[in-house]
Amino acid sequence: MKDAIILAGGLGTRLRSIVPDLPKPMAPVAGRPFLELLLGSLEAKGFGHVVLSLGYKAGLIVDHFGECFGGIALKYAVESTPLGTGGALRQSLSLCVADHVFVFNGDTYLDLDFALLEAQWQRHRRPIIVGRQVDDTQRYGRLSVDGGRVTRIESGVRGPGLINAGCYVLPADILASGPALERFSFETEFLAGAVTHAHFEIFVSGGHFIDIGIPEDYLRAQTELQHLVR
Repeated sequence: MKDAIILAGGLGTRLRSIVPDLPKPMAPVAGRPFLELLLGSLEAKGFGHVVLSLGYKAGLIVDHFGECFGGIALKYAVESTPLGTGGALRQSLSLCVADHVFVFNGDTYLDLDFALLEAQWQRHRRPIIVGRQVDDTQRYGRLSVDGGRVTRIESGVRGPGLINAGCYVLPADILASGPALERFSFETEFLAGAVTHAHFEIFVSGGHFIDIGIPEDYLRAQTELQHLVR
């Protein structure tokens, strides 16, 4: 059974102008909470256990989903104070049962071939960053790759390139030697440094990618993700 974590605890401040009263993962997309679309996609790809990492208005999400979604058993890692993506991930990893876990952002949809991704993990059992080619990398972490290994992650770089798509396959003990801080950013305070001295593989996806974190992309998702509604 594949283990997954969805990081869904952010405040969603950039989306607040059009979704003022809901945590971002519950923003309606094509008439359904976005998080329902993510979970439905994971269920269709064979996931049976998902940890939801929650913070802002966590109670709304817990009350909506309860203990399961379809055939997926749900667990909740709820922040009592903001932990950043790194602290939230560390808390969530303690609830996982497999030796490796798929990690997703709760505001991003990425259509992936999970069989290929799992096969890559099984071949080398090294952490994997999922990359995606986009027209402008400025909003995301831009990846430099050499021989199948991510060697650098840069922020704020304009122009076309390969980005960190916010999805990973990680060993369950990935943060055992990470920052001792309770609150930290996984992307900037751990990952950006880790790729310079440890072997993080790249898996490039050509699948549909959309991040609903800003109003224009949230509105675009209303039609682009209509096919996920069932």
